[in-house]
Parts: sequence; structure tokens; C-alpha cells
Amino acid sequence: MHSNLSFEQAPPLSVPYRFFLTAPWFGVAAGLLLAFMGEDMLASRWTPAALAGTHLLVAGFMLQAMCGALLQFVPVATGGNIWQPGWVAAWVHPLLIIAVGLLVAAFLTQYPVLFMAASLGFAVALGFYAVVVGVALWRTPAQSATIVALRIALIGLVVTLGLGVTLSLGLAYQTDLPLLALTDVHAAWGLGGWALMLLAGVAYFVVPMFQLTPAYPGWLARGVPLLLLALLLVWSLLPFGYPDGVRQFVLLSGLGTAGLFAGMTLYLQGRRRRKVSDTNLLFFRTAMLSLVALLFSALLFVALPDLGNDPRAPVWLGMLAVVGVFVTSINGMLYKIVPFLNWLHLQRLCGLNSLPPTMNQMIPERIMRRQFYLHLTALACLLVAVWLPILARPAGLIFALACAWLGVNLVSALRVYLRFRNRIRAAA
Repeated sequence: MHSNLSFEQAPPLSVPYRFFLTAPWFGVAAGLLLAFMGEDMLASRWTPAALAGTHLLVAGFMLQAMCGALLQFVPVATGGNIWQPGWVAAWVHPLLIIAVGLLVAAFLTQYPVLFMAASLGFAVALGFYAVVVGVALWRTPAQSATIVALRIALIGLVVTLGLGVTLSLGLAYQTDLPLLALTDVHAAWGLGGWALMLLAGVAYFVVPMFQLTPAYPGWLARGVPLLLLALLLVWSLLPFGYPDGVRQFVLLSGLGTAGLFAGMTLYLQGRRRRKVSDTNLLFFRTAMLSLVALLFSALLFVALPDLGNDPRAPVWLGMLAVVGVFVTSINGMLYKIVPFLNWLHLQRLCGLNSLPPTMNQMIPERIMRRQFYLHLTALACLLVAVWLPILARPAGLIFALACAWLGVNLVSALRVYLRFRNRIRAAA
């Protein structure tokens, strides 16, 4: 076990679990939306259905899981003291659910009042969340590559929020803002500055701990977040008069930096001390391979402009990034985090009198492995459906089923925890 973990500062189990148990059902909703809308949803990134489905995943599935993970990770792994985590979670969690619902409805109906209401919900929930977590991160005395990455990730969340609110208000009031250009900046900060930065910061800590790999090299662990931040700042200026060649160079540089992180992760996984491949490792390896595929896909689209100018090309890149990298890695992480937290809290309750169930008893490995194969099938079908639209509806249904199975597995793990906890209390 990692020597720097501060388990005594862990928040109540209900704090991260309310986010974790909610996240998969946004994936179910996105899959069902694709199954209902069909091939039109994958024809272009700009259709109302595509925007709605994308935000069900990034502002629903991903944001729920990432916010819950930070509330658990910051106090335990960095020593940061989060103010009243139970109270924070109780307010932020429902506000985010309502805000996502309003935003999806706004994209599908184009009602201005819904864009305004969604903006208000996100601004209040994430603004409050960023202040609370930010104070904890900047006050912690710990200094490591993980701390640097998490601080930049929180900055990325704030910038993404600000741009998202600006875009929503622009759509509501039909302003003269360059909405298409700002959308590219918004997406870059959301996926690169917030999601990838958080994934890297957490990976520096948990990949060596859970997957028994060597530690990430210091030059990479500190260099990747800083280089990504610099490239994001440059990218934010590019919509204002810079030639396309410069934009392509910055984009490929950012994806190359991300690919370096993915390549190093795959290399370290190949040198792990425990050679048995568990489901968490398979999910994370798939996510890193998707990140490498994202880089090579972008290179191909630049090399072949006719292909790169196809409106389906950005959809392919988005599918690789959102589903291939982030939904996949979060799915795998949840299969480690939830059983581990169950075991940790039950061990405290048991004391020396009895032993809690093992992590494998919380969610059996065979069940996780089967859900992994279904998720992998869904990812493959979604990618093929971008170019073969007839598969759009089946791909949506398979993806919804895979997310639902994840949700059921997490609920089953919670039920194991509650059963054993009640047994301990009854015996006492």
C-alpha cells in the first residue's frame, strides 16, 4: 500500500459514491439517444443530437465520476483538507444532474431559457466546487507531480466552465460571438486541460500502486502537464487570425504530448511486477491505446486533407477521445476504487474481530471481465458506425447496455458493503 496515503482524512463513503453511482446512467442515456436518433447523430459534430449526446458523456458520465474522485483523492492522496465534503457533495451532486438535464434539453429543443438555466446551474455548482477543492489543493504542503497536475486540472475545469457558460449565453441570446471558434477552445480545455490533466495526475499515483508498475519518470510526470498547459494557452489565441498550419501544429503537438503520456503508461504496464492482467489493467490499457490511436488519426487527417475535411472526421476523433480514452479509463478506475473503498471502510469497522470481504468479492473478476468485453464491443461498434451509419442504432444500444451493466455492478458492490456493515453492527 502506498506510504503517503492519509486514510484518516478520507471523507464518508457517501461523498464519492453518490457521484460514482450516478455516472453510468448518463452513459445509458447517451446510448439510448443514439439508438433513437440513429445515423443523423453521427453525421456531424454540430447536430443538436450530437451536442446533446456529447454533453451527456462529458458533463454527465465523466464530470460526475471525476468530481467524486477528486473529493476522495485530494484528502487521501495529497493531504488536502476539503471543507465539509458531505455538505459539498450534497449540494453539488444534484445541481450537476439538473444542469446536465437542462443542457441536453436545450440542445434538443433550442429553447433559450433552457440554455440560461443550465448555465446558471453549472456556474453555481462547479464554481462552488472549484473554490472548495482549490483551497484544499493550494493549501496542502505536499509537493509532487500529482499536485501540479491536479492544480492545472482544476484551472482547466474553471476555464472550461467559463467558456461553456459564454457559449450557452451566446446560443440563448444569438450574439455575434465566434461560437464555432470558441467551441474548439472550450473542447480543448475540457478534454485536455481538465479531463486529461486529471487522468494523468491520478495515474501518476494509482497506476504504480494498483497495477504494480515502476513509477513514472520525473521529467515526464512534471513536463507533460506544464507542456499541455502552455499549448492550451497558445491554442486559446489561435482563433484570432492565425493560419491553419499553426493550428494544426499546435493541435498535433498537444496530441503528441498526450501520446507520450500514453506510450509511457503502456511501457510501464509492460514492466509491472504482477504479470496477471486484471480487468482494471485491461480498461486502462485500452484507454491508452485509444489515446495513441487518436494521435495517429489526427496525423492521418492532416496528411489526407480530403479525409480530414469530411464532417465525420471530427466525430471519429471525438469518439476516440470521449468514449475510447475517458469513458474507458473511468470505467476501469471505478472497478478499483469502489471495491477498495468498500474494503477500507469495512476494515475499520471490523477492527481485529473479523475480516471484511476481499476486493474480488465486492465485484467478482469474471463479472468485470465480461462487462469489459461488452464495453470493448460497444467502442468498436461506435467507431465503425461513424463511417458505416447502419450500425449507429445497434452501437447505441450496446453502449447503453455496457454502461447499465457497470451501474448494476457498482450497486452490487454497495450492497455487499451494506450487508457486511449491518452484520458487524448487529454483532456489536
